Amino acid sequence: MKVGSRESKLAMRQTEIFVSRMAEANPGEECEVIGMKALGDIDLTSRLDQLPSTGAFVRELDDALLSGAIDCSVNSLKDIPITMDPGLVIGAMFPRDDPRDVILPCPLEDLPVGARVGTASVRRENILREIRPDLVIEPLRGNIHTRLSRLDNGDFDAIILAKAGLDRMGIDRPMHVLDDTVFIPAPAQGIIAVECRKDDKAVRDMVLKLDSRSSRLEAGAERGIMKLMGAGCSSPVGINAKLDGDVIHVNAVSFGYSEETRRVSVDIPVHYVMDELLGIAEYLVGKRDVII
Repeated sequence: MKVGSRESKLAMRQTEIFVSRMAEANPGEECEVIGMKALGDIDLTSRLDQLPSTGAFVRELDDALLSGAIDCSVNSLKDIPITMDPGLVIGAMFPRDDPRDVILPCPLEDLPVGARVGTASVRRENILREIRPDLVIEPLRGNIHTRLSRLDNGDFDAIILAKAGLDRMGIDRPMHVLDDTVFIPAPAQGIIAVECRKDDKAVRDMVLKLDSRSSRLEAGAERGIMKLMGAGCSSPVGINAKLDGDVIHVNAVSFGYSEETRRVSVDIPVHYVMDELLGIAEYLVGKRDVII
């Protein structure tokens, strides 16, 4: 099986996790990893919201899948567009790693007035401006090690990263987890996903053995709300769903869709219908005042 992956260290580490789990679930199946660069890896100067609205980190992998050059690709689910090519499907979603953001090297409340904080995320930037308007928010692109080196070199007083990426890379250094009811994570953050061709039943059957029901339910709610909002991967939106028995707890925040910041906390049944997600989406974009 030919497995496509971006060439960054984190992407390759995530693909290593996939290969290891594939070997356990499908003994004898060999995987060949094929690395490639995506636009988001090449353009390191533009803000994330200035990159193409769909597929900046997966388009090249999707093209390789559709052409038959690879059999599947491993991605962070948060980077996969809500509306996918009709010839592709998400064959598996891994059990979710910690979806929360972290700030390095000190707690947010310990930063002095005027401290410089680096992030490439408009979601994180807007939340920071909401709770600490005295900080100076500056763009920070690049892989995890590049961002950490810029912190170490004194370019920033603090930076914000996803905890899941640091955990997967085995990076252990002073960091402080941000409250996910305030600093609401990006939709699908913390989930590794595997894309396959829709018509490749053999690959889909093997990959499906790695699928997580809870990730499917949580990501289904988060991505469903995003789709109804018309939001994309780099939109200033945070949505975090947590499965709890027969209920999914949803916390969400949106910026720039209405005159005010919109936050919502609501419970929906596991077997939700689109009308329930539509109510959340319409509230977040300012089309209704209450959740029904």
